[in-house]
Amino acid sequence: MSNRIEMLKKALEKDPTNPLGLFGLASEYFKNQQYADAVEILEKYLELHDDEGSGYRMLAQCYTNIGELEKAIETYEKGIEKAAKYNHPTMVEEFRQEIDQLKMML
Repeated sequence: MSNRIEMLKKALEKDPTNPLGLFGLASEYFKNQQYADAVEILEKYLELHDDEGSGYRMLAQCYTNIGELEKAIETYEKGIEKAAKYNHPTMVEEFRQEIDQLKMML
């Protein structure tokens, strides 16, 4: 396990709902291809914090990497709602394209 993961886990012991800590830990898990761990942390992060879209992107990519394509599509759809809410039209379009590609894989 990387030092960054250990450091972030330690920081989250003191403040388990810290958004930067949760997102950072999920990012480290994602980089290390520990997708199931990243999913667990991202779901907690998204439950506790309002995200503008990037958390949904990473979660959808995790689901894609573990073969849960329908969950990936659902996650991108939720991400579209958030990205639109925060006026990120480029992200909305990116997520729509990802959904189209995933649907072809089903």
